[in-house]
Amino acid sequence: MDGRHRRSRIRLQKIILTKDQKEILSNHAEQENPNESCAILFGKESGETTFVEKIFLTENIENSPANFTISAEQRLEADKIERESDLKIIGIFHSHPNSEAYPSNTDKKFMELNPEIWIIFSGISKDFKAYILDNDIKVISIEIK
Repeated sequence: MDGRHRRSRIRLQKIILTKDQKEILSNHAEQENPNESCAILFGKESGETTFVEKIFLTENIENSPANFTISAEQRLEADKIERESDLKIIGIFHSHPNSEAYPSNTDKKFMELNPEIWIIFSGISKDFKAYILDNDIKVISIEIK
């Protein structure tokens, strides 16, 4: 991982989702239940705030209630969206159908490889929480507009 990329993420304090985006993500999580759902979030950063501008709903090819994997084809499609737009990948979304919205040990491992903001939806409490990995897990506030 590029340490410079990681350091630039540490200053992030807030991610902005619209009400419609929140509904899209929660509906995706409910439709994929009992398995984890996943998505790639595109947007822009301004200072300490990240704005979600596009959601790319993806398939969890593991079909698992405890893990998710985005296919290589969909990851390539996300890279193409990033190249062809003025947006960049700013976040990873997934659900925890049977637990709270806190990164699992597996999530932490993959957060090291994907240093974007991670938004997790709890199927139990229906809460959204956002995190980045610094030396440890850091909570990022989510604002709904």
